[in-house]
Amino acid sequence: MVARSVWRRSTWLLGLLCLLLANYSSQPSVGLQVAGLYSQKVPVLNESNSERNRAFGEALAAVIVKVTGEQRWLLDPVVVNAVRNAQSYVERVKFSGESIPSEIVQARADDAPSSVQGATANSDAAVEISELTAAEVASTPGASPAFPAPAEAVTAGPTEQRFINVDFSATLINELLLDAKIPVWDSNRPSVLVWMALQDEVGDRSLLSSETNPEIIKLIRDFADERGLPIIFPVLDFEDRRNVTEDTIWSLDESVVRQASERYGADSIMSGRLHFTAGGDLVGVWQFIFQDQTLRFDGYDKQLMPYLSAPLDKITTQLASYFAIVPETSDFDIVQLRIDGVGTLQAYSSLMTYVNALGLVESATTIALDGERLDLRLSLLGNPNQLAELIALDRDLLPIQSLNLENQLQLHYRWTR
Repeated sequence: MVARSVWRRSTWLLGLLCLLLANYSSQPSVGLQVAGLYSQKVPVLNESNSERNRAFGEALAAVIVKVTGEQRWLLDPVVVNAVRNAQSYVERVKFSGESIPSEIVQARADDAPSSVQGATANSDAAVEISELTAAEVASTPGASPAFPAPAEAVTAGPTEQRFINVDFSATLINELLLDAKIPVWDSNRPSVLVWMALQDEVGDRSLLSSETNPEIIKLIRDFADERGLPIIFPVLDFEDRRNVTEDTIWSLDESVVRQASERYGADSIMSGRLHFTAGGDLVGVWQFIFQDQTLRFDGYDKQLMPYLSAPLDKITTQLASYFAIVPETSDFDIVQLRIDGVGTLQAYSSLMTYVNALGLVESATTIALDGERLDLRLSLLGNPNQLAELIALDRDLLPIQSLNLENQLQLHYRWTR
């Protein structure tokens, strides 16, 4: 029995050694909690060089906002210059078209720069037109049979809106932001649960839902897509209706909101009330709960989109400033990570993939293995507190009591995946 146990442990250690070598020799691809941060879809009217370059600049600006979480970085001189030369960061493009009402296309054309004014050809179905790699972007001529010249006017009926889907090089963009010392927000991002109570001009109140308020839901989702912010809406089922009412959300009762939100496991909670006045004004109050802190602020506007954008921008900026980091090239913080519950090669592989995918982790080294307990030494681009907050977003690691060992912090967790 002893010999068999030794043989099994030797086999496990040999397999672990092979897996360690495999991890150092290759970087496995991992899924992102927020996908598409380095990609953007932009409407276009033709495939001319001027139109394509305009779309590249618009797409890169949108990607910078998603990757950093804040629009203010678009004013940075380094970013301004990069947007002017956006083609240098393009990795792949794909042209496509989809059938949409002609009035929407006309509205977009009216808002577009003069260089892209015009209409599109008719189509009844979405179609994929072409795909180009980064090398082909610079060499492809300005016109293509797949993209005929625009007509002089939009015809009635369904119209084919053309799009360019641009994939940018994450490496080049991260290097750009590093050189500009602009913080990068990791793709592992905190979720925001949104509760809203609405009151019309006669005083009737209701809870925000996709059935009764699709326009508001869409505007919030569009903002979330633009910033890479995971938004959650309550399902408003029997349990929700039992826990909250229109009046409790309207009063922004913090204890009730917290209790009703527990079932969703969100990392932050935004609740608000919106009054549509008889005079056409939008007036309300917002409450944002994050990290056991509560922030309240007023809302006022005459139009729905800016009314919703203001609080969403405020909380996104707060979350980005909390989690985003400026990667440094030296002076890494060192932290020891002790993890229980790693009893198989598969668990070890999943854990190492997870740890190496954390945006703060520059490198991870295995320093000890004892049964189902694994000790790792991590070099961090940020600090241990930021690492603990980042890990808490996923809940794959259950925290256990952490210790200070010879001036080095040891974070202790149990692997639950």
